[in-house]
Amino acid sequence: MSSDFFPDVEQIPYEGPDSDNPLAFRWYDADRLVGGKTMAEQLRFAVSYWHSFASDGSDIFGAGTLDRPWLESIDPTTNSAIDPMEAAKEKMSVAFEFVSKLGAPFYCFHDRDIAPEGATFAESCRNFDELVELAADHQERTGVELLWGTANLFSHPRFQAGAATNPDPDLFKYAAAQVAHCMNATKQLGGANYVLWGGREGYETLLNTDMGQELDQLGRFFSMVVEHKHAIGFEGAILIEPKPFEPTKHQYDFDVSAVHAFLQKYDLADEVKVNIEVNHATLASHDFQHEIAAAFAAGIFGSIDTNAGDDRLGWDVDRFPVSVEQMTPGVVELLRGGGFTTGGMNFDAKLRRQSTDRNDLFYAHIGGMDTMARALLAADAILSEGELDRRRDDRYAGWQSEQRILDGRVTLQELHDAQLTSGDEPKRVSGSQEELENLVARYIERIK
Repeated sequence: MSSDFFPDVEQIPYEGPDSDNPLAFRWYDADRLVGGKTMAEQLRFAVSYWHSFASDGSDIFGAGTLDRPWLESIDPTTNSAIDPMEAAKEKMSVAFEFVSKLGAPFYCFHDRDIAPEGATFAESCRNFDELVELAADHQERTGVELLWGTANLFSHPRFQAGAATNPDPDLFKYAAAQVAHCMNATKQLGGANYVLWGGREGYETLLNTDMGQELDQLGRFFSMVVEHKHAIGFEGAILIEPKPFEPTKHQYDFDVSAVHAFLQKYDLADEVKVNIEVNHATLASHDFQHEIAAAFAAGIFGSIDTNAGDDRLGWDVDRFPVSVEQMTPGVVELLRGGGFTTGGMNFDAKLRRQSTDRNDLFYAHIGGMDTMARALLAADAILSEGELDRRRDDRYAGWQSEQRILDGRVTLQELHDAQLTSGDEPKRVSGSQEELENLVARYIERIK
């Protein structure tokens, strides 16, 4: 297929804040220097293959609404069956047309996004390998790179009880084989990371679940992934994506802190990092910035799935981000922690069911990229001018003279005895939360 699915769209340009062109960036200027790096280097945007090209917009109450001819089984012009491999090749052509015209440097995929499942594992591998070769050609032609790959271990009915945590060891072995094959392909395509997304690694009821057994299985599975990474010479990072409940009642990878505890228990904290999704943070009753700060504090920050939730809906709505106010605190934590190394900002976001025009996919990504670019500018100004950090440092200034406590040079009894003879009472100092929120708001307002 020739690249003509979006025939009326050329390369998306940067036209500045005064532009009213919906097919142009107003804030994302890829070459603009921010904090010593270009915007492209700071944000490292990626397009998700699944929501953008492998989904037809269907939900639990209705069939698909989006214009995705490669997802049809019957060609309406000939009334004949569409060959799944030819449809997958058409889908890939459209995907690279879109990503290259958008100007995003990366894309991300699940193995089953880019190639159809076969009747056997071997056939699935052959299908995948053929499309991986084609993806390599598209990457070379367009310059688009792979941010990360991952295996779909949740959609097929075989994974109804999970993959690595499945009570059937045959399912564990099948999942392990699928991950190994996908990791090999990710390395072949020059992927910067490999993600382990535990879509069904959890349980519905303890009445039929041995939690200790399942956690040990999951720990061994991840250890095998790390071993395989070193065996094949994959230089990218291994990432786990935290997600609370949905689809299972109790997900083992609930949030960053739960993942960190898991990694420590199974001696993986030096080998595995996290891929944080904004909407998953919301579902865990956390703010986006909390999860980023927690990951940096634990030394396991890796990458971000950039989207937004809905506070009124308790499920994973995967909206494109539109609120600079919501995203700026998260980007502050990202820059404060040192920014990305191998990771990036993948738009794990999808169109609404009624956004059926082809160009809606561009509008959504342009808006999301502009939102994150403005958040970057605000966050950089906040940190560069230093007022927020000065105020934070002042709150903890007393600890500069009390390092002996943290260093273990004083006992609990010694603190008790000293307090008995002291006539001083601790003084309360305002946290000034509202003032600091107003300060952040002023930085956002003045972004140019």
